[in-house]
Amino acid sequence: MSVLQIIDLHVSVETDQGTKQILHGVNLTINEGEIHAIMGPNGSGKSTLAYTIAGHPKYTVDSGSILLDGEEVTTMTVDQRARAGLFLAMQYPVEIPGVTVTNFLRTAKTATDGVAPPIRTWIKEVRDSMKQLRMDKSFAERNVNEGFSGGEKKRNEILQLELLRPRFAVLDETDSGLDVDALKIVSEGVNRAKENTGLGLLLITHYTRILRYITPDFVHVFVDGRIAEQGGPELADRLEDEGYDRYQSKAVAR
Repeated sequence: MSVLQIIDLHVSVETDQGTKQILHGVNLTINEGEIHAIMGPNGSGKSTLAYTIAGHPKYTVDSGSILLDGEEVTTMTVDQRARAGLFLAMQYPVEIPGVTVTNFLRTAKTATDGVAPPIRTWIKEVRDSMKQLRMDKSFAERNVNEGFSGGEKKRNEILQLELLRPRFAVLDETDSGLDVDALKIVSEGVNRAKENTGLGLLLITHYTRILRYITPDFVHVFVDGRIAEQGGPELADRLEDEGYDRYQSKAVAR
């Protein structure tokens, strides 16, 4: 069984005011097939964790480890992490002018698998996934995310998730900016990807609404760059009622 381990992770970033440490000793273990939800207020370091796992050069790992099946991830390049089976769905997906969705997907699939997918079966897979995500087939020939609405960009992220079949996926506030219908469609795509591959999921969110469609096995409260509390799905319901004030008060007290 594959496992993604985050061990005593400390991460900093350079700002106009100097070096600022964002993560202060994060410990988290995600096993294959598990869904972990990370919830917390703005500025608590949730997205920093996501981008550090993916290898964004903006963030510096000061100490600690990220291990994928025992292999150190922090020494890998971004593309090496993708080939190893890590995937990031971004909160704000970028536009790629001049590159069509079709070309992007096949290039990414070839890079992660090490071999180009058979063209006939690949086209069918792409069309089937787009249909299930209710994406018009014309999007296949449009440039990646160029002119896409927020909901269309998020569907395109989940299209990549379904087709690239990673071992672990980090979804950074995938629910932000989605209306009710789009949220349901995107959530169905995530659940479908998990059912088809058994991947492990790290789901970062502010709100419980996506957790009505994607049921977490574990919920972690993230405050001031640390995990302040852990529990099951019932913890998310409590956060919906109580908010984060009591955690933030403790963080200020430190």
